[in-house]
Amino acid sequence: MTTTPTPTGRTDAPTRREQILKEAARLFAERGFHGVGVDEIGAAVGISGPGLYRHFPGKDAMLAELLVGISERLLDGGRLRVAESAGDPRALLGSLIDGHIDFALDDRPLITLHDRELDRLKDEDRKRVRQLQRQYVELWVAVVRDLYPAAPEPEARAAVHAVFGLLNSTPHLGAPLGRTDTERLLRALAHGAFGSLA
Repeated sequence: MTTTPTPTGRTDAPTRREQILKEAARLFAERGFHGVGVDEIGAAVGISGPGLYRHFPGKDAMLAELLVGISERLLDGGRLRVAESAGDPRALLGSLIDGHIDFALDDRPLITLHDRELDRLKDEDRKRVRQLQRQYVELWVAVVRDLYPAAPEPEARAAVHAVFGLLNSTPHLGAPLGRTDTERLLRALAHGAFGSLA
C-alpha cells in the first residue's frame, strides 16, 4: 500500500496504522488470511501482537479496511482525474490508465487479496466493495464512450473489464522487466485494447 499523495502533491509518511495494513496485506497475500496470526503481523511492524488491537479489533477488520480502502482510493483517484481533465477524453483515459498501472504495480498484494479473500468479508463490507467497483467501472465506461462514441455500451464495458484484467495481472508477471519497461508495456497494451473500439 503506497503512501497517500496530499492535494499539494506532497506524500505523507505512512502512519503506524498504514504500516500495519501494508504488512498485513503482504502476509495475507503470501500465506493466505488464515495462515497469518496477529503476532506475525505485529512482529513485521515492530510491535506485539496484542498491541495491534489498539489499532484494529482483529484480522477481519484489517482485511475489510484493505479491500474497502483500496476500492475507495481507486474511485476517489478516478474522480479526481476526471475533475482535472478539462474535458479531454483522450488525455483523461491516458491518466486513468496511468493511475491504474501505478496501483497494479505498487499494490500487488491487494490484487491477490481481492482475488482470494473477498468472500471472507462480512456481507456489508463485500457489498460496499462491489458498489465502489461498479462506480469505478462506470467512470471508465463513460470516458471510453466519449472517446469512442460509435462503440456500443456493452462493448465499451467489456473493454474496460478486459483492460482491468490485463493491468491486474501484475502479480503473475514475475520480474522479467524493470518498472519503467513494465509501465511502458502495460500502457501500450491498454491503449491498444481500447484502440480496437475505433
